[in-house]
Amino acid sequence: MDRAFEIFRHGLKRAAASFAAAAAIFTAGCTKQSLETTYSSQENRIDSFITSQLESNENYSIVHNHGSNRLIISGGSGNALGRGGTVSFYYAGYVFSSGSLNTSNMFATNSEAFAAEAGWNLTGADFSVKTVRLEKDELLEGLYYGLEGVRAGEECIIIFSGKYGYGNRHVGTIPANSALAYHILVENVSE
Repeated sequence: MDRAFEIFRHGLKRAAASFAAAAAIFTAGCTKQSLETTYSSQENRIDSFITSQLESNENYSIVHNHGSNRLIISGGSGNALGRGGTVSFYYAGYVFSSGSLNTSNMFATNSEAFAAEAGWNLTGADFSVKTVRLEKDELLEGLYYGLEGVRAGEECIIIFSGKYGYGNRHVGTIPANSALAYHILVENVSE
């Protein structure tokens, strides 16, 4: 009888381990599906925002590049920024959560005008132009693809889902998996 009980108990342990493994796989699958649903919903809100902006201003144009969307408010001139080139710009970064750019969702800026618009009173803030090289290891994926092709003097809004931002990382005041928008004023582009 003891041997039969041991075989039964061993079978229960194996069944429990199999159940736990199946539950972990199911949970991971649900989490991944939930995340894809989140990103899809963000992309739908981004598309709606872009459509409304294009309908309200016939001079705006849009560039889609690898999951990043660049809404061009006013075009620039000169050479387009290519990979490995350098760009200098002023910006305001927003968590794009409500389908619009809202100053209450602004998380960073290097522009005194954007800071004032948001009601930020910063003592000793650095409002100097930001200069970066267009390289994947220096920028978020959404910014990397969004900035590609900008020209000096261009004003644009670069918007992308959390998939191309910080992903599942919570950064400062930016919640994990957040869609992001950057209002960009390009000062200079060089190769």
